[in-house]
Amino acid sequence: MRAKLTYLVTAAVLVFYFVLVGSRGVMLIQSGTVVTVTFGVAVLILPGIGVWFLWKNTQFVRRANALAAELDAEGGLPVDELRRTPGGRIDRASADEVFTKRKAETEASPNDWRTWFRLAIAYHDASDTPRARKAMQRAIALHGGRSAL
Repeated sequence: MRAKLTYLVTAAVLVFYFVLVGSRGVMLIQSGTVVTVTFGVAVLILPGIGVWFLWKNTQFVRRANALAAELDAEGGLPVDELRRTPGGRIDRASADEVFTKRKAETEASPNDWRTWFRLAIAYHDASDTPRARKAMQRAIALHGGRSAL
């Protein structure tokens, strides 16, 4: 629940920022000179990219959470079997062991979104965020539109 609240507050702050920057871009365009119109258009591009990025990430999170809920309902979420350091961090060797197991499961069933979901978690636990995201995107694509998003 705390993560969701943090995400919503961050998104609200970003939207406020996009509106503020966008209004400055409009003001520059309304000035009417070639230089200010050019700057105004350039300023409007940044919030546009930001809104698109925020939208895509929000959709990704919603879809990943829907998959997690479905997998949880099936009893298929991976059990946390990772060893931890005294400080609470994941032990790297333990993460590598679990990753090897998840990778083998995915190779055995490459068209099962569940194995890709669990592989994404293993990548995340191994601190490989780009591959974790790609694996989750693959899980979402394999799952298709079966969940109500």
